[in-house]
This record gives sequence, C-alpha cells and structure tokens, in this order.
Amino acid sequence: MPGRKIKNMEELAEVSGISRPTLSKFFQDPDSVRKSTRSRIENALKKFDYRPNIFAINQHRKLTRIIGILVPYLADPFFAEIARMIERLCIGAGYWPVLFNAHGMRQLENDALTTLQSLRPAGALLAPLGRNSDFAAVQRFTEEFPTVIFDSNVNVGRAFVGSDNFQSIPLIVDYLCRTGEPPCFFEMPPVNPNANKRREAYIQCMHHLGHEPKVIRVRGQDWDFERIGRDEGLRLFSERALPSDTVLCSNDRLAIGLLAAAYQKGLRVGHGPNCAIRIAGHDDHPWSQFTCPPLTTVSQDYRSIARRSVEVLYDLIDGKIDSQDRPEELFEGQLVLRASA
Repeated sequence: MPGRKIKNMEELAEVSGISRPTLSKFFQDPDSVRKSTRSRIENALKKFDYRPNIFAINQHRKLTRIIGILVPYLADPFFAEIARMIERLCIGAGYWPVLFNAHGMRQLENDALTTLQSLRPAGALLAPLGRNSDFAAVQRFTEEFPTVIFDSNVNVGRAFVGSDNFQSIPLIVDYLCRTGEPPCFFEMPPVNPNANKRREAYIQCMHHLGHEPKVIRVRGQDWDFERIGRDEGLRLFSERALPSDTVLCSNDRLAIGLLAAAYQKGLRVGHGPNCAIRIAGHDDHPWSQFTCPPLTTVSQDYRSIARRSVEVLYDLIDGKIDSQDRPEELFEGQLVLRASA
C-alpha cells in the first residue's frame, strides 16, 4: 500500500507478509534469517520508509549491540579524545556506542548509569568520577553488565585499563632533577585516584633520589583545572611561596593555568639563563604543544588505552575472561621534552 506510514513492527508485518517474530529476529541480528527473507525485509523497509524503535526492541533482547561509555568531564580534552577513539572502535566492530558525560557531578553520573541500565547494554566502559562517585551505584551497575573501568581505577568493574603513574611520574621527576633544581609538585584537586597516585609517586621518587618532596596543594575541588592553576599560581607568585624554581604539575591542564599566571606576572618560563621558572606537566594534553612556551610533559598512551579497553570489554562480553578475575593493564608514559622545562 504505497504512501502508507508504518508506525510499528505489527503494521510492517501486516503489509509485508513477514511474521512479527521473523522481523524481530532480523532486527536483533540480520544474519540470523535466510538471505531471501532478509532481502524481502530490506525491500519492505525501503518501500515503506520504516525505522524501528531501537529502544523498544532492546527491551525484548537478552543482549543488545549497545556499548555504554561514561566519562566524568567531557570538556577535558583527554576524555574527549579517548571517548572519540572508543566510539570509532565500537562502531567499527558493529556496536552502537552511547556516550554519557557526568559533568563532574555525582547525581548526573548516577542518572547516566540509570539511563544506560534501561538500554540493556551489551557492556560498558566507565571512567568514574572517583571520590565524588556514588560507589554503591557504580558497583550495582558493574555487577549487572560487563564493565571495563578506564583511567580512574575505582575498585569496581571486571577489568581496569589505564596509565602507570608509578612509571610516568618518576620518569619526569628524574629528568627535572638531572637538568635543574629538583621540582616541587603542584597537584590537582584530588577528584579521582590518579591525583593521589601521582602525588605518592612523586614523593617516593624524590626520596629515592635523595631530595625532600615539596607538595603544593591547590585550593579548589572541581574540574576547572586551568582556572585553578592560574588563580593559585598568581597567589603563589605574589606571595613568593613556591619552594622551587622548577614546578611539576600533576596534569597539563593545571600547568596551562600556571603558564598563564607566569605570563601575567612577567615571569619567563623555560630552561635557560634568562628564565625565571621551569614548568612541566603530565598527560600530553592535545593543546600542550601549542602553549607558550610549549609544555614539557609525559604522554599518556591514549590510543593503546582506548584500544585495549574495548578489546577487554569484547572478551568480557564473549565470556573469555573469568568474572572472578579483575585484570589490570597499565600503559607506560613517554617523556615529551619542550621549551617550558
């Protein structure tokens, strides 16, 4: 009946002469029906311009093709880039990635988990807020669906993939100590476990090298690291409170704010006789090569973290990993030398 608007699968079954169970089977897995039947269904879809309600279909499936992705703060270029990579990998494997952003807020993280739960995903890749997470809510979700935790190693989920902070921080601390005054540590607000691990790694390395650790705890508890770095930097420069002329920031976003503060105070940043201060960071933020001066840092292996997180999730979905195990895979960072230090 040309021109008829098809509203649901019951109507499609009526006009196409294909049973409702067969249509449902096709939408769950096109390869599960015979080739001739698949062709009839595809022709009917074109003829009547019908698009199934994928959410309604999911309610009747034991396993969907949805992969949930939840990040704590999508405005952070690290999470934007790694989420982009994960999305492309999922699409390439025939899954439908659905991305959620917690905006740094516990309630929004919980709301995202509730929504994702209603979609009955095949699995999920979560980077929890960390200390601000509702641990019980995250744990309930990860007990119901195959879940890989990445970046923020909260002790939930069936696997973790991230960076080895106890390799990367000593790498840059050792370099800074060999090439100038030992660094103080300008730490980000402890919004997730990485902050604490990087501080601990710095302290251990400084003791190992025979230097006194000097940790500067900045004021602020949110994810606006650039603003915190600038404001705290201006305060510390004005009070002449920095205990070293070499500053290692616990992430590049904090370092970018500190670079802005140094510029406002007329302090030349770099490694040379006319420079007042050296500034280094961690992560190899996508913008760190474009700061003025370009930022010395340690790169996180974005590509490997994204790729391996997705691979481990597929193994969980396919039952290739014992649910009683919780494998952890850590990737090493690489020193990136630029003009700031």
